[in-house]
Amino acid sequence: MELYSERHGKRDLKQHTYCINENMYSLLLSCCTKYKKNLTKIFQLPCHNSFVDEDYIKFNEKIFSQRINSKIPSLFRNESGAIAAPKSGDNYDQYALLDLIEFFGKNIKDVREAWNNENYRNYKNIYIYDSSKVFNEFKNSINELFSEAGLLYELNDEKIIERLVDDDVLTPEIETSFESLTDKQLHDLLESAIDFYRTPNNSARQESLEKLWGALERLKTYYESLNKKESVQKIVKNMAHEDEDFYKMFDDEFKLLTKIGNNYNIRHHETNQKDLPDKNYYDYLFNRCLSLIALSVKYLLK
Repeated sequence: MELYSERHGKRDLKQHTYCINENMYSLLLSCCTKYKKNLTKIFQLPCHNSFVDEDYIKFNEKIFSQRINSKIPSLFRNESGAIAAPKSGDNYDQYALLDLIEFFGKNIKDVREAWNNENYRNYKNIYIYDSSKVFNEFKNSINELFSEAGLLYELNDEKIIERLVDDDVLTPEIETSFESLTDKQLHDLLESAIDFYRTPNNSARQESLEKLWGALERLKTYYESLNKKESVQKIVKNMAHEDEDFYKMFDDEFKLLTKIGNNYNIRHHETNQKDLPDKNYYDYLFNRCLSLIALSVKYLLK
């Protein structure tokens, strides 16, 4: 929902970030709490009303808290041990909150809560359904909060939170093109690299580059009847369409990316290799290498 100042360009550009501050943590946690009863299918508390002698179902808060403590042990809790939002100065794991959002997304079901009798209202029963239409409502609520705060995350239709990247090279078309690869190991390396690239946790950046550079090395041996050098030359020749300038450019790009992979802690982790000096380089190098691979795949001869 755009407000007046947004529609008319009167608001400063929103700063994008991966950091979930205390305020946004509180809003996202409140959004989850709003849908807590939609988890009743797995957290049922059977009850009995003796006055009317009828059984009914409530949400089991105790078992929910115990299960989340076991499933997501690093999720922030207050001094009394209850799931809560951190206050200024508290240490907290923001990725544990993203785990909680995914847990809700994967488990929420449609429910209906109603009084047993509208006149006497002895108790409220929760009616549980097998459908999950409520997921779209939950997903839209979470993604709206992400968007409003400039948080580069998105809860997708597969009920997984993905990291978003400004000016991202990765497109659905590129992913589809990889499906045509007959080399299963190359395909699996690319798929794994993309999965790590989209993972919110910063520790996955290293894994994404390692898998992608592994895919680059595998690509260079695509033509099994040729040695590695000849195979790369054949790939580059197909890409360049007999244009000498583009042949040199693509050939140089293969050599440069290989050198980067060997000199920095990307594919190997030896004492003579250097760490990348800036965390922003991870996305830059991923997109640069992915662009070369994606273009190469278009010209691989079957």
